[in-house]
Amino acid sequence: MSLEAITKQLKSLNQSIPPVELWDPPYCGEMDIVIKANGDWFYNGSIISRLRLVKLFASVIKKEEEDYFLVTPVEKIKIKVEDKPFVITNWQWLEDLSPATIKLTTNLGDSILLCDEHPLECDSEGNLSVKIRRNLFASVHRNVFYQWVDIAKEESRDQQKQLILTSAGQDFIIGRYSD
Repeated sequence: MSLEAITKQLKSLNQSIPPVELWDPPYCGEMDIVIKANGDWFYNGSIISRLRLVKLFASVIKKEEEDYFLVTPVEKIKIKVEDKPFVITNWQWLEDLSPATIKLTTNLGDSILLCDEHPLECDSEGNLSVKIRRNLFASVHRNVFYQWVDIAKEESRDQQKQLILTSAGQDFIIGRYSD
């Protein structure tokens, strides 16, 4: 399968986010596509610089267990993802919403609201991620994390200090530490 062939198939779908969770095509092997931890996409060792092409591929990512695939209705191709397929690179308060809500933007320009449908998770190592869609997550860029630390409220819970970010009436833990 060539990059051009899969691009042609995807363009024919004519949907912004196709229902890949409903597709179960046959496995067709691996393609040398790597999504780096910083959100850059590479094909055969070269960066894919066309944002429209990256967005097209990102619209058909599917995660099964720990593996990632690009999926069309007729084939499934395994790709490599170093960390998460997306990165949260920007955020802003939507203060006209009640309760106040944070709007997040990914490296590919997708926007979501930080809420119970798109929760922020903090793993045991302190890495933050946000559910974007289906079972796909975005890591939180370091600059965004530092900005959140400045506005987070500190609370004591479970005999630990926690930094809490509140959005859409939900509390999200962005860090834990002991005195």
